[in-house]
Amino acid sequence: MLPNTGKLAGCTVFITGTSRGICKAIALKAAKDGANIVIAAKTTQSHPKLSGTIYTAAEEIEAAGGRALPCIVDVRDEQQINDAVEKAVEKFGGIDILVNNASAISLTNTLETPTKRVDLMMNMNTRGTYLTSKACIPFLKKSKIAHILNLSPPLNLNPMWFKQHCAYTIAKYGMSMCVLGMAEEFRGEIAVNALWPRTAIHTAAMDMLGGSGVESQCRKVDIIADAAYSIFKKPKKEIKNQKYPSNKRRRMSLYPLQRHLPSQALGWELECLTFLGRWIC
Repeated sequence: MLPNTGKLAGCTVFITGTSRGICKAIALKAAKDGANIVIAAKTTQSHPKLSGTIYTAAEEIEAAGGRALPCIVDVRDEQQINDAVEKAVEKFGGIDILVNNASAISLTNTLETPTKRVDLMMNMNTRGTYLTSKACIPFLKKSKIAHILNLSPPLNLNPMWFKQHCAYTIAKYGMSMCVLGMAEEFRGEIAVNALWPRTAIHTAAMDMLGGSGVESQCRKVDIIADAAYSIFKKPKKEIKNQKYPSNKRRRMSLYPLQRHLPSQALGWELECLTFLGRWIC
């Protein structure tokens, strides 16, 4: 794991979907620096197969050295978003970093995806990201750190990414389009980037989707947490709006591969890519 430097001490990080998985790992990484974490998620009771709530996440964050503010937030509800932002500013004095993670998934084709599920993905992934960003931006503009990080993929229009799960890809790409637009709109004020794993990441949700043995085919959540942390540490003007053609990717080795992958997967290359100025891991 990358060592913590204390760079985020006292900073306020607003994270959607923080009760478990990847974003809880990002929250814990920042908490080790002494950051304030706003846990904006809707899980208040533990699921039989998906443990973790906003309250258990808060306990872990404070045990790691951070301060926590659990807020019940469904990103489809603009008022809940605005209320959480207001509470965060009241408690911590501002917002320095926003991580847009909350999203819905349904890897189903067009005929097998109910309209209700389509609406859920569009409203959580694209609309939720847009509304949360909009609510946080006035406070981010006042911060010396000022980062927005969306957990969303690079925009690739190859039909292979659409044909099996068209609705999901559209909804997830909406988050990435927020990155492209807002990075340019707030040039020089806020660093807006996206982070996306090149391979599967092991979480409880992945166990549900992939079944027994899936862990051996996945990277650990720590690799995403470390990648996010490395972005947050950089000045807001250093990594935003850098342009790299897709055939000229810049690679950045982070740490020994063996620390993050099970032995069965040690053949995988560990790298972090900057793609069109958006960090992809």
